[in-house]
Amino acid sequence: MKVTIFGIGYVGLVQAAVLAEVGHHVLCIDVNSKKIENLKQGILPIFEPNLSALITKNFKEGRLRFSTQEKKGVNHGLIQLITVGTPSDSNGFTDLQSVNSVVHSIAKYMEDYKVVLNKSTVPVGTTEKMQAIMVNIIKKRGVKLNFDIAFNPEFLKEGTAVTDCINPDRIIIGTDNKLVLKLIYELYSPFVQNRNFIILMDIRSAELTKYTANCMLATKISFINEISNLAERLGVDIENVRQGIGSDSRIGSSFIQPGCGFGGSCFPKDIKALIRASKEMGYHPRLLQAVEDINISQKNKLPDLIKQHFGNALHGKIFAVWGLSFKPNTNDVREAPSRTLMEILWNAGAIIQAFDPKSMNEIKLIYGFRKDLKLMKTKELALQNADGLIICTEWDDFQNPDLNLIKKNLKESVIFDGRNLYDPEIIQKEGLIYYGIGRGSSNRKKY
Repeated sequence: MKVTIFGIGYVGLVQAAVLAEVGHHVLCIDVNSKKIENLKQGILPIFEPNLSALITKNFKEGRLRFSTQEKKGVNHGLIQLITVGTPSDSNGFTDLQSVNSVVHSIAKYMEDYKVVLNKSTVPVGTTEKMQAIMVNIIKKRGVKLNFDIAFNPEFLKEGTAVTDCINPDRIIIGTDNKLVLKLIYELYSPFVQNRNFIILMDIRSAELTKYTANCMLATKISFINEISNLAERLGVDIENVRQGIGSDSRIGSSFIQPGCGFGGSCFPKDIKALIRASKEMGYHPRLLQAVEDINISQKNKLPDLIKQHFGNALHGKIFAVWGLSFKPNTNDVREAPSRTLMEILWNAGAIIQAFDPKSMNEIKLIYGFRKDLKLMKTKELALQNADGLIICTEWDDFQNPDLNLIKKNLKESVIFDGRNLYDPEIIQKEGLIYYGIGRGSSNRKKY
C-alpha cells in the first residue's frame, strides 16, 4: 500500500520504518526541512534501538522517502497517517494546531478518496471536529470528494518502540466504516496473526482509551512511589514489597518500580489533559489529580535526600549525575526527573557533572552553556572530585559499577540512587553511604 505519514517524531518515524520494512511504500512529510535533509543522509533526530538500521535499509531500497511537500504527501498515499505532536500547557490544554494544519492540507490538496488515520493523542471529540473541518474545506473548493477518518491510537514505549510496533499487544481502531476497517486490516496484516488482535470500537471510545491507558500506567507508578515513601518511614525495604505484590498475577510486575518520578512526552501531558477534560465536564478527578501531585512531589525526592544529607549546604558542591533521559534506551529528556533535580541543585549553588549514553546533546540544546553544568564523556569522568553520585536513569551501563572506583573518585562516599539499582547492604559494606527510594533503614530519618 501507499502510505503518507505526517509528523516525523518518535511515533511517525518508527511507524514509517516498520511499515516500509514489511513492503508498504511510505512517504514521510515534516515541516522541518533540516530534519528531512538529515534523514536523507541517515541522520536520525531521535535514538531508538534498531531504528537507524531500518531507516537506512528501506531508504536505500526505495520504500521509504522523506519530503517537506505536503501536496506531494497528500497525492502519494491512500492512507494518510497523522502522527504530529499534541503538547499540553500547564493547565492541560491540548495544542491541536499541528493536527489541524495537517487536516487542512489533506482537504486542500486531495484529488481522490483518502483514509485519514489519526494516531496523534487528542481529546475526546477531536476526530469528529477534524472530519467537519475537512468537509467544510472540500465544500469551499466546490468539488465532490470522498474521504473517511478513523482514530488509531499508538501504544509504543520509547526504548522498545520498534519491537512494540512489529509485535503489538493489540491494535485499536475507532471507526464504524467497513471499508476503512478492510483497508486497515490490509495495512496491519503483517503484524497480526489473527483479527482478534484488532479491537474495533467507536471513535470517541478509542480516543478515551488512549488517555486511559497512559493514565493507568502513570497511576501504578505514583502508587508504588506513595507506598515507597511510607515504607521508608516504617523502616521497610520497598523492593521486598514490590516483589511481593508483583508476583500476584492480578497486579503484575510492570510499572511498579519505585523511583524519582516519571517523565517523557506522554504520561505528564496526558494526565493533565484528562484532568482538564474531567473538570470541563463538571467532574473533579480526585485520583488523577493525586497521581499528578505525587509525581511532582517524587521529582523532589532526590533533592530532598541530598539536602537532608548535606544540611542544605550545597553551594559549591559538585555532584556526578548518571542518567539524563527520562528512561533508558532513549534520548528523550522531556519532563525528565534529572532536569528537576539539576534545576533545584543549581538554585542552591551546586555544580553538575553529568553523563548519559544518548541524551547529552538534548540537554545541551535546552540549557546551553552553563558554568555549573559539565557534560562528561564517560560515567567515570563524571565522578572526578564530585561530592556525591546521583542516579536518575536506569541505563544498563550503570547496573554493575566499580564501587572501588566510585569510592576513590568521590570526595564524599555517598550515592543517591533514584532508581533503586543497587543493594544497600552491598553498597554500605564497601564503605559507601546509600540513599535509595523507600529502602527502609538505609535512609530512614525521624519524621
